[in-house]
Amino acid sequence: MNEVTKSIERVQAKLVIMAEDVSPPEILFHIPLLCEEKGIPYGYLSTKKELGTTVRINISSSAIAVENAGTGNDSVLNDIIKNLEQIKK
Repeated sequence: MNEVTKSIERVQAKLVIMAEDVSPPEILFHIPLLCEEKGIPYGYLSTKKELGTTVRINISSSAIAVENAGTGNDSVLNDIIKNLEQIKK
C-alpha cells in the first residue's frame, strides 16, 4: 500500500487497481480519493488473489499501481482506462 500511495502522490501511476476483498476495507479508503485528486484512473478486481495472479506476482495483493505498461502495450493500457471510464458513467 505504501508504494501504491507513493506512486499516486508522485503522479507516476497511470492506473491503479484495488482488490474488493481487502480487510479491513479502511486500508484502501484513501486510494480512490488520491487518484481522483491526481487525475489517475482506478478500478477494482474481486479478490486479492485474482489481482496478484493478473499482474503475475504470484502473491495476493491489496492494490497495484501501473507506472509503465511496457513496450508496445500503451494501447492496451489506454483501452483499459477507456473501459473503466465507460463503466463509471
